[in-house]
Amino acid sequence: MSKVQTSLRIDEKSLNEAKVILNSLGMNFTEAVNVFTSMVVQTQGLPFEVKIPNKETVEAIKQARKGINIDAFSVDELK
Repeated sequence: MSKVQTSLRIDEKSLNEAKVILNSLGMNFTEAVNVFTSMVVQTQGLPFEVKIPNKETVEAIKQARKGINIDAFSVDELK
């Protein structure tokens, strides 16, 4: 299958953070975009649910961004 080159406009801070995370998973950004693209084709849409958060979720997001009500946990605990 032939490959094409494309360009994206992405927030620099988010891109750099994503690259660190992806590196820890053993992949680079291009590989991750290819996985995402394959999943879009396979699912015939976004490979995750997209919906507007309810008021409770919006408040939790705001608190998390302020560092309020955050429990400390490790990445290993999430596994």
